[in-house]
Order: sequence, then structure tokens, then C-alpha cells
Amino acid sequence: RWLTSTGLGSVSPQQFVAVSVVVALIAAGTWWILIGAGVPMLVVAGVAGAVPTTVWRRRHANAATSTMEAWPRMIEEIRVRVGSVGQPIPQALIETGLSAPDPIRASFVSAQRHWTLTTDFESTVAMLKDSLADPTADAVCETLLVIQQVGGDPDTRLETLAVDRRADLRERREADARSAGARLARWFVVIVPAGMAFAGLNLGDGQVAYSSAGGQIATIIAIAMVIACWWWAGHIM
Repeated sequence: RWLTSTGLGSVSPQQFVAVSVVVALIAAGTWWILIGAGVPMLVVAGVAGAVPTTVWRRRHANAATSTMEAWPRMIEEIRVRVGSVGQPIPQALIETGLSAPDPIRASFVSAQRHWTLTTDFESTVAMLKDSLADPTADAVCETLLVIQQVGGDPDTRLETLAVDRRADLRERREADARSAGARLARWFVVIVPAGMAFAGLNLGDGQVAYSSAGGQIATIIAIAMVIACWWWAGHIM
């Protein structure tokens, strides 16, 4: 449940634990070779163990972005299928989804199977919404369900929805472009302290200093500050 709620539903619990543990062990081993054992080694291992989660979540976010960019085209295709071709709304929705990007195509395959067995459009839409968990998908499914049950002009409603999605997508792209520099600068929160720490290892008795009690306490405080700054930078963006 936690994996699904954090956008990692495609990752099995076994895979999540295995990869996180391996990355943590590699980080701990590297620290032990360079500096030696100590509490900072355990802290670094814990931080490194969270890296796969960040990578998976970033992949999920990129997949969600590609899906978001595909929805205006999909809405237009549904509009053409229903208006010009004359297909029933359920058929138009499902057939359009079968040519959707990979991250969401599997959901439409399951919806097609459910629709074939039940011919219940309302339950098919509910299943599709739960599987996709996307605001645009919710809006499209609800619009089509209302047209199917109550009636109305699908051409006008879908055209309005497509225009709205394009405007939203354009605003998101502009926001991403404006924050590109801030996202790059955020990495310096990690790169600069890490570079200075590595340089300190090669100056005088730096390695011995890191292994001392005071050095370990200072290192733990520094790692905590880096984590706090990284979180804060992400929060304000």
C-alpha cells in the first residue's frame, strides 16, 4: 500500500528491499574503505538506501508527464471517433486507450477485458479511474460517463476539455522551464559539501580527523544539514 501511495506501484516489495539494501551496503563499504567504520557510515548507508526510492519516483513522475502530454491528443481522437466515425462512447474510449503511451496502456487493456465481460460502462470507468489515478483521466472518464448516461453534445464537451488540458500543459511547461535553474542549483547542496569532504580526506591528517570522535559528530551534523537543505530546496520549488 505504501509503495502504491508513493507512486511505486510497479515495484514489488522484494525488489524495493533488495535494491535499497544493496545500494546501502555499497555506500557503507565505500565509506569504510575511505574513512573507516563509525556512526557516520551507518548514516550514509541509510541515506544511500533512500536513493532508489528517489530514482523510482522520478521515473514515475516522468511517465506521468508523458501521459499528461498525450491526453489532449487522446481526447481529440475520442471526439473524432464519437462524432465523425460514430463509434459508441465506450468503444471510442477503450480503442483510443489501446494506442496510448506504455505507462497507461495496460490500464486500458484491463478495462477492455472488463467491458467485454460485463458491458457495464460505469464500473469500467470506475476501474479505469482507480487504475490510472490521474486527474485528467478522471475528468475524461466522468465527462464520457455523463454523456453516456444523461446525454449531451460530446463534440462540444470534449473540445472544451481538450482546450483546458492544453492550457494546463502549457502552463506546466512554462513553470518547469522557469524552475530549471533552481533544480540544477539544488544539486550543489550535495555536490559542494561532498567535494569539500573528499578534498579534506587528502589534506594533512584529514582521514584521521574524520575518524576521531569530534570528526564523526561534525560529519553527522553536516550530513543532517545537507539532508535538511535538500528537503527545504525541494519544498520551496
